[in-house]
Amino acid sequence: MDQDNAPNVGSDAVNLGGKSWTAYLGFALVAIIIVPIAVALAWRVSLGLGLTILFFVLVILTYQVLEIRSYQLYYDDVGIWLFSGILPWKKGVVGVKWRDLDEAIYFQTFWSWLFKSYSMRIGHRFTKSSEILLSHMARGHESVQKINEQHQQLVRENALH
Repeated sequence: MDQDNAPNVGSDAVNLGGKSWTAYLGFALVAIIIVPIAVALAWRVSLGLGLTILFFVLVILTYQVLEIRSYQLYYDDVGIWLFSGILPWKKGVVGVKWRDLDEAIYFQTFWSWLFKSYSMRIGHRFTKSSEILLSHMARGHESVQKINEQHQQLVRENALH
């Protein structure tokens, strides 16, 4: 893995948070409503089929929970970074360096305000494909504020190279 993409968080990194509990709602509803029906129907056909479906459903749900929990947004002296992934081929870091940062914004709706779970955009000055788009981030409005404050401080100190 290339040095810039290494999933190691330095000691000087400031953790900005991860996904909110609202990120779990979609598949939690599926797990609560649809899965019991599907497993019950399969169970009627065959005990083995029911157990097999139940096993695979539990594996998939566990993977989804671990995947959502793996999201960590942080910044250090180089830029803003998002670590995610649990499987070796999906694990990694994406980011925007301070010198290339356009702005960090969050999208406010009634539901995001109510649940403190925001969608965020951390923009890249030059390429839209390099920006970080996140949904269901816990206290995303505070993360955006911290990112923009840090960026303004670096601009004032003329520390961006």
